[in-house]
Amino acid sequence: YAVERKIEPFYKGGKAQLDQTGQHLFCICGTRVNILEVASGVVLRSLEQEDQENITAFDLSPDDEVLVTASRALLLAQWAWREGSVTRLWKAIHTAPVATMAFDPTSTLLATGGCDGAVRVWDIVRHYGTHHFRGSPGVVHLVAFHPDPTRLLLFSSAADAAIRVWSLQDRSCLAVLTAHYSAVTSLAFSADGHTMLSSGRDKICVIWDLQSCQATKTVPVFESVEAAVLLPEEPVSQLGVKSSGLYFLTAGDQGTLRVWEAASGQCVYTQARPPGPGRELTHCTLARTAGLLLSATADHNLLLYEARSLRLQKQFAGYSEEVLDVRFLGPEDSHVIVASNSPCLKVFELQTSACQILHGHTDIVLALDVFRKGWLFASCAKDQSVRIWRMNKAGQVICVAQGSGHTHSVGTVCCSRLKESFLVTGSQDCTVKLWPLPKALLSKNTAADNGPLLLQAQTTQRCHDKDINSVAIAPNDKLLATGSQDRTAKLWALPQCQLLGVFSGHRRGLWCVQFSPMDQVLATASADGTIKLWALQDFSCLKTFEGHDASVLKVAFVSRGTQLLSSGSDGLVKLWTIKNNECVRTLDAHEDKVWGLHCSRLDDRALTGASDSRVILWKDVTEVEQAEEQARQEEQVVRQQELDNLLHEKRYLRALGLAISLDRPHTVLTVIQAIRRDPEACEKLEATMLRLRRDQKEALLRFCVTWNTNSRHCHEAQAVLGVLLRREAPEELLAYEGVRAALEALLPYTERHFQRLSRTLQAAAFLDFLWHNMKLPVLAATPTPWETHKEALP
Repeated sequence: YAVERKIEPFYKGGKAQLDQTGQHLFCICGTRVNILEVASGVVLRSLEQEDQENITAFDLSPDDEVLVTASRALLLAQWAWREGSVTRLWKAIHTAPVATMAFDPTSTLLATGGCDGAVRVWDIVRHYGTHHFRGSPGVVHLVAFHPDPTRLLLFSSAADAAIRVWSLQDRSCLAVLTAHYSAVTSLAFSADGHTMLSSGRDKICVIWDLQSCQATKTVPVFESVEAAVLLPEEPVSQLGVKSSGLYFLTAGDQGTLRVWEAASGQCVYTQARPPGPGRELTHCTLARTAGLLLSATADHNLLLYEARSLRLQKQFAGYSEEVLDVRFLGPEDSHVIVASNSPCLKVFELQTSACQILHGHTDIVLALDVFRKGWLFASCAKDQSVRIWRMNKAGQVICVAQGSGHTHSVGTVCCSRLKESFLVTGSQDCTVKLWPLPKALLSKNTAADNGPLLLQAQTTQRCHDKDINSVAIAPNDKLLATGSQDRTAKLWALPQCQLLGVFSGHRRGLWCVQFSPMDQVLATASADGTIKLWALQDFSCLKTFEGHDASVLKVAFVSRGTQLLSSGSDGLVKLWTIKNNECVRTLDAHEDKVWGLHCSRLDDRALTGASDSRVILWKDVTEVEQAEEQARQEEQVVRQQELDNLLHEKRYLRALGLAISLDRPHTVLTVIQAIRRDPEACEKLEATMLRLRRDQKEALLRFCVTWNTNSRHCHEAQAVLGVLLRREAPEELLAYEGVRAALEALLPYTERHFQRLSRTLQAAAFLDFLWHNMKLPVLAATPTPWETHKEALP
């Protein structure tokens, strides 16, 4: 398996901003500012400052050209964000981190508000600080320029809930506007620049006349407001805007967008409130040119609305925290469902990264399962309930049924395998419940408008003495397996839940049980770090797989039941071959407990989700790897044959070039040896080597280092070195890549070879000396030719 795709966190709260065209979305994620392409949902760039500290504030200039970020290290960075490069880095001069920043309408001035109570103004074009305003108590968390650049006014708000108006011309504070009793969260200006709207956590919005610096109207909005946006002064009947007066939109802790008429203080439009916690709105901003409204929720979801109708256009899940379960959805596995430690479910379309957030549960969703056809799926949660959801052909998901009856959180759910007829849940109350699907749910013409149908439990059975962590239904829908914290797994007959047998042998609690799709075998994964396979006939343990260093949390059969895929709390996913108990691959892409594991219908992809808030899609690359290996071997055979032919034809230059391109030192050595066997070896070697390219000579030098370490091959290495040293200029040799390291490796072995040669020469000279000084006994026979020759010597 290889990683095909990752769904990673890209927004962990704080500011989010759209560019003027509405094509790019900027948001903070720890030490980075991420830039998303709105159309595809893909993170185009991830900008991180050199100091690698958390980003505390950022702003994009009104002309979309300049992005400035501030980090905890008190450094400001100016980015050419399209290229992803820093054009300028400077010290913020604040004595504490920068909490907020804002550009002026001309994109030339930048104001920064610090945790030290100071407000500074910078000229971005000429690169210098222009103003430094003191006098704000505590953290300055809000700064904004007046929309008319000729008036040169800057507004700021700090911990005392007052709004200060600074004149850049006089370098002084013109006025202190006091009407709020709690932190001011946003400032918005009318098109003519005479009116300002401020919102606060004291549940009021105040309209100011900027000419007299007086509050003209206070509108109680009955919720802590995080952002208020002035709407364009034109009638929009969908939002209740009937006249061309001043209307504004608020986002706050009630989780809904509301439109107010400034003159009367009446709420003219309220968005429908989605259920469940974590819906509080923390941020809201309007991209006027694009006609889009962006809002951020407390659980890090980014929602994009059409500004005129507040129709939801797109949703992004910025951060999933701990992923507890994942499943493929759709007949062709086109979608992915993610359950994280939140009451909301997230459905991602794999092709476009579009995310749909499903509300219904009131507490953390713990487990998921999908029915056979892929349109229906079930979820269970800590709220002691189970819900069934349906996806239509357009990819929209709605809740179609719900049931409750457990007295504790429901930790596991499994859907029937043969038909869409029932589901089984297991809970911390140590019981298992079987829920038949209502007939109305399966008929095609069920209207969703009537709300979810009610599920009734048909069978309830107390199965274990401790929490039930996993339930599994056999492929024939007649058997049920349960795995519990009490270290045992049990087999039950459906639908009455009669006990058939107990699988005991694990030393710790069981996290997962799974039936084989092909054989009468059950796999169990346990906190003791092992996976066991059990025979269903006699409940005996067939095999034990050991390899995980920590708890095994999930197990699944793949490759038609011949292999197992397991995930552990050490963040590793392992692939096992059942036949020989061997772990054939370990996939290391997660950094924390891998709670979710699911395989696609065609067995060609796998999905994992972990506590590091990552969801990873894996692709089976076995066939691709086998094809690549076979192609490589075939190419090697062809090249080897070509090499043999070249050597036979004594075309040494081609042979040497081919051997070097194969990057096989031994093959190159064979070619050099073949050249040296030639009667005119020296000339041939020299002529061949001089015609090589420089990179080929570098490779030869690298191979010489290897050959030179062996006394049998050192002669070839020394011959090549001799040619290089004689025929290459020293300057050229020194320019070779890695030449210094090669020389350092060559010297000690070359000295050792010379010492050995010296010893051999000494021994040979000694033998010669002995031979010449040997006296043979004189024989009385006829003189031998040798003796005759000796007498003839002077």
